[in-house]
Amino acid sequence: MKVETLRWFNNRLEMVDQRILPAAFEYLSYYTAASVAEGIRSMVVRGAPAIGVAAAYGVALEALRLSQLLPPCRGKVGMGVESLSLDTSTPSLTLPLHGGGDSSVDFKTGMEAGFTVLAASRPTAVNLFWALQRMRKVWEGVATQSPQEIAQRLLAEAHEILAEDIRINKTMGAHGAALLKDGARVLTHCNAGALATAGWGTALGVFRSAVEAGKKISVIADETRPFLQGARLTAWEMVQENIPVTLITDNMAGYMMAQGEVDAVVVGTDRVAANGDVANKIGTYMVAVLAKRHNIPFYVACPLSTIDLSIASGKDIPIEERSADEVKGFRDTHWAAEGVKIRNPSFDVTPAELVTGLITERGVVLQPDVQSIRKLMADVASS
Repeated sequence: MKVETLRWFNNRLEMVDQRILPAAFEYLSYYTAASVAEGIRSMVVRGAPAIGVAAAYGVALEALRLSQLLPPCRGKVGMGVESLSLDTSTPSLTLPLHGGGDSSVDFKTGMEAGFTVLAASRPTAVNLFWALQRMRKVWEGVATQSPQEIAQRLLAEAHEILAEDIRINKTMGAHGAALLKDGARVLTHCNAGALATAGWGTALGVFRSAVEAGKKISVIADETRPFLQGARLTAWEMVQENIPVTLITDNMAGYMMAQGEVDAVVVGTDRVAANGDVANKIGTYMVAVLAKRHNIPFYVACPLSTIDLSIASGKDIPIEERSADEVKGFRDTHWAAEGVKIRNPSFDVTPAELVTGLITERGVVLQPDVQSIRKLMADVASS
């Protein structure tokens, strides 16, 4: 994927504004934890792995701001956000020291506030909390150093989380590609591509890896109501890379399966419970039920950071309920009757018994359950 979903450039975090794709391509710049949290909440960036990377940079940005290592914020007052045209130059990964720093007490107070605002941005994607925990551990490990030194260490960790995400996605993609036959027609729901990660993608990373391995596959993309991530983002990514893609409405998936036009389903996930239940974009559960009915394998591509052993089952996963405006229409066009009651849960839970396999960077876990997931995570911990 030639487009960088998130990047560090000129002492700031830049993120592609995914709300306006594919009509326009634009980067927004971020300088504070609060502005990154708003970018996550407002769907400038979405997808569990990408949210985790953004949160890591949000922590680093707050440390840099508090230690006075960043120049004053440019752009919209109070937000630290500005619109930028696409810049293809190489991003700088170094930040010169300049200026003094607040007291250790003020620094600690400000950092805690930064962690709090980021944690409150979206509730379902566990990668957000995984990244914040990892950044907190790094901070605690260098807590006796100066604010400037702490900030530099946190920035380095954010860079590593971004690079690690791309490495993991490519490894995961190779494992998933082996599951797809040459000529496979694969259905996916929502966007689990480069735009949902630091690069390459989870579900779409499987497709990219299959094509890279020489397989001729084609993709069927559900449009993914109400935010249209499949229509706007997945279709756009596949078109950019000349991977054959067909867009369908969400309620066409069953018809396509019944006609024998789907060989496999591969989706991403925002959280996997300890028993293998999977939370993903609303509508995924329906696709899984249909796949089971038609004997079509249903795979979930997920980095290990998405597995949450603290959640026993899917019924304990917090489900975000978003604004009714997203269901009323799209952007400035409204088609719903005024006064109608609206529900807008952003995610649903697919029970583990409907999941053929979890595709992870450590291999494929078939028929995931409590025992297989516990063994997977224990093997990782011991390695």
